[in-house]
Amino acid sequence: MSVAAGGAVRSLIPARIDRLPWSPFHTRMVAALGVAWILDGLEISIASAVGDTLTHPDTLGLSSTQVGLLATVYLVGEVVGALVFGALSDRLGRRNLFTITLAVYFIGSGLTALTLGNSVGWLVFLYATRFIAGMGIGGEYAAVNSAIDELIPAKFRGRVDIMVNGTYWFGALLANIGTFVLLNQLEPSIAWRIGFAIGPILGIVIIFVRRHLPESPRWQVMHGHERDAEQTIAFIEHEVEHGGRQLERVPDDKAIELKPAENIGYVALARVLFKEYPQRAIYGATLMITQSFLYNAIFFTYVLVLDHFYDIPSTKAPLFLIAFAVGNLAGPLTLGHLFDTIGRKKMIAGTYIISGALLALTAFLFRADVLNATTQTIAWCVIFYFASAGASSAYLTVSEIFPQEVRAKAIAVFFAIAQCFGLIGPWLYGLLIGDGTNRVPLFYGYLLGAAVMIVGGLVAAFIGVAAEGKSLEDVATPLAARRGSMRAEGAASPRYQS
Repeated sequence: MSVAAGGAVRSLIPARIDRLPWSPFHTRMVAALGVAWILDGLEISIASAVGDTLTHPDTLGLSSTQVGLLATVYLVGEVVGALVFGALSDRLGRRNLFTITLAVYFIGSGLTALTLGNSVGWLVFLYATRFIAGMGIGGEYAAVNSAIDELIPAKFRGRVDIMVNGTYWFGALLANIGTFVLLNQLEPSIAWRIGFAIGPILGIVIIFVRRHLPESPRWQVMHGHERDAEQTIAFIEHEVEHGGRQLERVPDDKAIELKPAENIGYVALARVLFKEYPQRAIYGATLMITQSFLYNAIFFTYVLVLDHFYDIPSTKAPLFLIAFAVGNLAGPLTLGHLFDTIGRKKMIAGTYIISGALLALTAFLFRADVLNATTQTIAWCVIFYFASAGASSAYLTVSEIFPQEVRAKAIAVFFAIAQCFGLIGPWLYGLLIGDGTNRVPLFYGYLLGAAVMIVGGLVAAFIGVAAEGKSLEDVATPLAARRGSMRAEGAASPRYQS
């Protein structure tokens, strides 16, 4: 690393990261950071599974409306947390936010379990704790996605990011197994409290694991911490070589010239996204909105469908949700590597369109009343095997197609946009379900969800970005990079910009 003319820094750090082989260091890092999605799946699934229990007089005696508001408040907290902590992550660093966001989460979720009644004061306390827990998880999405993409070598970035995002469903799986046991073995007044305490206990353990993770050297060099960046990349390389791998020297012509980044607020970010990257902004927003609408619509109302149309009581619903979670988890784990080999555009378009087409087919079977609870669940498992991989790729996309300086904030913005649209889903589908006497309204709702996913797939097919195997700096040139000097002397800067 050296200082170039005009105060710019000439650095090999991006190239040194991308040439690394997979190592135990990367496995430890992904395990420590990827827990964010497990916690979110755990949190949302527990809240959904115990929702009916919270209406009982021997628990909190909430109304159905008050229970439904719990999910809304949590999602609003995620939006606020993503925006607040996303901005802090770009300004203060990825590592600094790892501990903060996780601590905010386990404080909020832990306090939820201490709610003692349904008076006005306790309801305010309950909703405040759900909001705080959501803020922590929303912040995790922005900070952790940025760190993973910046530390993972380019040839592995797609599969790792998709698999990590897909572990949301491992959290959902744990939650449904846990709540099924708790609700059937313990008193309801105790079971729901233990359920909300599971996540914070896991979070405390992970905080200690994350203490040993390094800062993103890409972020460090971009913010003028050249010496720290050199120490960090040297530490990572030492960890890789300690695992028995010999690293080749990176040639000087792989260097990138950067000037330390200035802080970019959300107003400036909007200008960057919609002026310099308008097509990519539309692309990212479409992928995020369509998957969020579908998932929130189906997942938050699935227990209602089981109850109203298939007469499955809430105590048995976790068994069906376990199968649903397995299908969602299997998709990213088995299809993730194809996003690096077959390519982003083909796989994103394919998973979105296939899941939409299968949902449309299932809608007709649902209307014809030829499904039961088991076959309906099998249908969902197949649909969301593909949809889950597609949804995970949406988070990967908004993380990698925008410049380094605004990565976390870009994730936060598109996450917030998606959640705002996603909030419509549970309300709309709850309205379509009604009292369960008429299947036609929900049939049209399923067709709407299918159309939404197919639109997302078509957008990916036409304006998607082929980012597989490319350095982040080649996918989206940093704003601080000197024009015309991205590579060796006189080499043009590959922008791949829409």
